[in-house]
Amino acid sequence: MTSYHNPVLLKDCMEGLNINPDGVYVDATFGGGGHSREILKQLRNGRLFAFDQDADAALNVPEDSRFTLVQQNFRYLKNFLRLHKAIPVDGILADLGVSSHQFDIPERGFSTRFEAELDMRMDQNNELTASSVINNYQEQDMINLFRAFGEVENAGRLVKTILEGRKEQKIRTVNEFKSVIASCIPRGKENQYLAQVFQALRIEVNEELDVLMEFLMQSVEVLKPHGRLVVISYHSLEDRLVKNMINKGKFDGEVEKDFFGNILKPLNAINRKVIVPGVEELKSNNRARSARLRIAEKRA
Repeated sequence: MTSYHNPVLLKDCMEGLNINPDGVYVDATFGGGGHSREILKQLRNGRLFAFDQDADAALNVPEDSRFTLVQQNFRYLKNFLRLHKAIPVDGILADLGVSSHQFDIPERGFSTRFEAELDMRMDQNNELTASSVINNYQEQDMINLFRAFGEVENAGRLVKTILEGRKEQKIRTVNEFKSVIASCIPRGKENQYLAQVFQALRIEVNEELDVLMEFLMQSVEVLKPHGRLVVISYHSLEDRLVKNMINKGKFDGEVEKDFFGNILKPLNAINRKVIVPGVEELKSNNRARSARLRIAEKRA
């Protein structure tokens, strides 16, 4: 577990789950298992099902008969909970994004800090890599993904530069990519710009926003009435989807109402204001700096 980050907003997450010692819970993003271990401490005869598509996560499984690791993407939440006869559940926790472990292993290609193949797959069995995107996508498709997923202001210029670069040779590694796009990187904002570009590629490779929407819709279906949904997000694209699902019951558009003017949505927000890490947590865990926590309860 040494290369995994400390569990983010741990106390707030546990309070948000409002754990029933005999209940059924889901940790949708197991990773290093920090959140799962804390849930298990608070269970008596309850059960915990954890999801993680990264094979490395299996190394962190606790020896506990109440725990089951499902080595799958959490987009398959409902199917595998049904398989384990675990529906309905009392609470679901999701700590979104990339783990510190994935960032810190150079060969995974998630980080701008290391020379490595441009990979970025959370599930190593998937075929699409960041290198595939860079070398094979059409111009407009690439522009769209950098604008939508990275909010890259000069996406058009960036993509034209990539297209010119890949004519010369296939762009295979992090450093090759950084070298090709060097002229597009604003001076003084190098780290921020590269983070946006890499985020866009990572979201595309892993279909992160589509997966998140599928997960949120299935969470509503598998939760008991008054069951809790606890989600930590790390960028505005994720947080917007979570916020809209909680507040509107859908991902865009206006809130729907019935004939009597009652709002039609399956969840109620527990925290009206987003929860962020405190000063002490940020001192000990710098990677918590962009974390945003939202907690909801399923309506009866």
